[in-house]
Amino acid sequence: MIMHDILLKPVVTEKTTMLMSDGKYTFKVPLSANKVEIRKAVEAVFGVKVKSVNTLRITGKMKRMGKYVGKRPDYKKAVVTLQEGETIEFFEGA
Repeated sequence: MIMHDILLKPVVTEKTTMLMSDGKYTFKVPLSANKVEIRKAVEAVFGVKVKSVNTLRITGKMKRMGKYVGKRPDYKKAVVTLQEGETIEFFEGA
């Protein structure tokens, strides 16, 4: 896997935005990615030092549209804690 394929997209919500002030950044990653791969990808792509990686496997919700029932896909979230003084800029152009 290429490093950019491991980090699918950042998860930007109110809760994750508050965690950014503590040096914790949340990413959506493939189900097959492990903590070591996620650590190496963040360090390579953003050029920062990672302190720890916590992962959560999220199961997709059941949704219905009228009489049809479907399921949202499962995904994995990774909460990456950076070393003291390290930051990642998501909103560079804003």
